[in-house]
Amino acid sequence: MPPMEPTPAGPPRDAIQFLVRLARALHNAGMPSHAIEESLALVAIRLGVAAQFMATPTSILISSGPWMHETMHLLRVEPGEQNLARLSDVYEVTRAVVRAELTPGEGAARLEAIERAPTSYGTAASVAAMGLSSAAAARFLDGGLRELVTAAVIGVVLGLLGVAASRSDRIARLYDPLGAFTASFLAGLIAQVMPVSVFLATLAGIIILIPGFTLTIALTELSNRHLVAGTARLFGAFTTFVVIAIGVAFGTTLTAQLFGAQPVSTPEPLPGWTLAIALVAAPLSFTVLLKAKPRDAGWIVAACILGFAGSRAGSVVLGPDLGVFVGALVVGLAGSAYSHWWRRPPTVLRVPGILMLVPGSVGFRGLTALLDRQVVPGVETAFRMITIAVALAAGLLIASVVAPTRMTR
Repeated sequence: MPPMEPTPAGPPRDAIQFLVRLARALHNAGMPSHAIEESLALVAIRLGVAAQFMATPTSILISSGPWMHETMHLLRVEPGEQNLARLSDVYEVTRAVVRAELTPGEGAARLEAIERAPTSYGTAASVAAMGLSSAAAARFLDGGLRELVTAAVIGVVLGLLGVAASRSDRIARLYDPLGAFTASFLAGLIAQVMPVSVFLATLAGIIILIPGFTLTIALTELSNRHLVAGTARLFGAFTTFVVIAIGVAFGTTLTAQLFGAQPVSTPEPLPGWTLAIALVAAPLSFTVLLKAKPRDAGWIVAACILGFAGSRAGSVVLGPDLGVFVGALVVGLAGSAYSHWWRRPPTVLRVPGILMLVPGSVGFRGLTALLDRQVVPGVETAFRMITIAVALAAGLLIASVVAPTRMTR
């Protein structure tokens, strides 16, 4: 009987443990699937580990070791929420490991501690940020003072509902339709007391729920040829759009049954200087809602203002739909510059900057038109939403090519 060939030695256990921990940490911090794969591959090369990675919104597969003797690791995960502070901490630990300032074992322990660490903002700050973001959205949608107040009230209520959802899995699964229903019902209820544009107030109140950013990330993943993750995220965004629209429809129907037809009100225009206040208030609320570090608040405000100004300038040349391409490009380059200068993830500026530009309100208008059986306007608006999202994805893609960033730099 011929002697058996010895099994090739696999990679160090600590290095594999670090890569597995890193994969979960990046996903839980909200990083897109294609970026997770790219980052893991770069770290594996720096650690001298032969490995392959496959990431989707709900799972991560890691294969390590020599050919025909690989070890497989499967992580079942839920779509992660954006946590920019945690992502910054993960970047710092990863850079320390690849530069041999920490061993992979120490790095894995640090990542586990980061996962368990509480956020920098309490419940009150998060609820207040929800109300502030909704009020700012009402101003961006050309609402009047009454619409701003109504949207702020709705945002605070949805913030309280979000706190309950974080403590109950059952409420969390119903958060989107329940929040949409609550927003629509509250707007209709307030309209019985004072004249207010119910549709505008509802839209501003639920602006955080609308998955315009998810749609943009899905198209970005597809443009990076990450077809599985991009398709899954795209249909997830579409499902959320539908669920929110149905929740709003139920709320509108209930108020009509209880109080009769909703009165029609035209918003009273606000002075131009109030837009400047909204341009500062919205990024500050994003800083809290995206759980960014307080030290980055000023940079986030600057990035959002740059993106908004770039979008307005681009609209003059390319039109209102394609003009957001310029805004996304400016935000993407700003994120790259921030990353190169401070050695922090570009996502810290890119995510809030893109949130200022996402076509969530356009998509919601399209779905509500379709629910009202206005097929032609609904389809036209939905196509416009796709056009805007593609322009955003193109701007981010070009920015990543012109000014690439790497976690291991």
